[in-house]
Amino acid sequence: MLKAVLDDCGLEDVEMTMATRFHDDLDLESIDLVTLGGQLEARYGEQVNFAEYLAGLDLEEIIYLTIGQLVTHVAGCLRRAGEC
Repeated sequence: MLKAVLDDCGLEDVEMTMATRFHDDLDLESIDLVTLGGQLEARYGEQVNFAEYLAGLDLEEIIYLTIGQLVTHVAGCLRRAGEC
């Protein structure tokens, strides 16, 4: 699903791994992360609040955010939502 979202950002030909960084490797800007957050919420609902997750990070952590960190966040949110 994340690959499909990133393809919408014009990154369909970019190889992505869990270590791929949104800023350095994919050249995504903050507006792209906002779009990604909206698409995640549309797909998974409010339990995956990407904006809240980003708000808990400092600027350097956001700059170095990886696909793996996002996957871990989404999986954790969905796991917690399933426990309710």
